[in-house]
Amino acid sequence: MKMELALYQALIAINVPEPKVEAVIQALESDLNTLLATKADIGSLRSEVSAQFKTELSQLEVRLTIRMGVIVSASVGVLIAAMKLIQ
Repeated sequence: MKMELALYQALIAINVPEPKVEAVIQALESDLNTLLATKADIGSLRSEVSAQFKTELSQLEVRLTIRMGVIVSASVGVLIAAMKLIQ
């Protein structure tokens, strides 16, 4: 409300006609209500991103575990083969 009054007074001070002043204030009010994020919007976005991050992190953890298992088993296989080759 304070911003609207300040805007109204500023536009009237520079001799903008009253209907145009009201149109500017309504347009600004409409944009502020539809384009700006509220605390609730940010909170819901944060929870969505957090859930998505946790899901992706768990998927990466599974892939890393599988890769480490393959690397360890391959290393053990190479070591056993080398030991048999040496004997």
